[in-house]
Amino acid sequence: MPLSTRSYSARWAAVAAVTVLATAVAGCSSGKTGKGGTEAKGGTPSASASASAPSGSIPVGPGPQSAYTVQRQPAPGTCHFRYTADKQPLPDPTCTPGATNPKVTPQTLKTTICQSGYTKGIRPPVSITGREKTANAKSYGYTGSPHDAEYDHLISLQLGGDPNDPRNLWVEPPSPGHKPGAGPNNPKDGVENKLKAAICSGKADLGKAQQAIAHDWTTALSSLGLKE
Repeated sequence: MPLSTRSYSARWAAVAAVTVLATAVAGCSSGKTGKGGTEAKGGTPSASASASAPSGSIPVGPGPQSAYTVQRQPAPGTCHFRYTADKQPLPDPTCTPGATNPKVTPQTLKTTICQSGYTKGIRPPVSITGREKTANAKSYGYTGSPHDAEYDHLISLQLGGDPNDPRNLWVEPPSPGHKPGAGPNNPKDGVENKLKAAICSGKADLGKAQQAIAHDWTTALSSLGLKE
């Protein structure tokens, strides 16, 4: 074969090799990305996926009822107490996330929680809550004296909590320093009183106060910039 012919063939062989290599590299690159150019594995979630998961929302309960009925509680042993560093009890956020009373809004404060006697008129009777308390103690695996535990509204009635939604009630164990047999000692009550006063005086926002008490009653006041 003449020299010129051999040189021509060699050049085209080189071009073909480069083309094959470029195609292979492009194929590998496209295999690492999913549809739309995001990584198929290990990629950062899209903005729409992140936005679809709400954070910090509190369920809204059915509100006050003319006649209350015993509410079904979580299955026995499925709820677990949490404790702060100084051993104050907190509920299981899955079993007891809190629930609000739809009748209590920033527009109705004067005729609901800021009106004397409001909570007394919406509180469920002991004939209802007593049975719920027994079942909820089993939900949480509470084996202490029922007399020393309070069946407590996580978001209290005076803060616009739902009266009988099971998501807003839990068997609260006694706090540290409690004397057995003395009945419930609940420093949470004092926090609730201060929060209500702040809401009704315009020093605290209703929704933010409900969020704070549902998250951790021991830090609720400080998180809102209120005095302990």
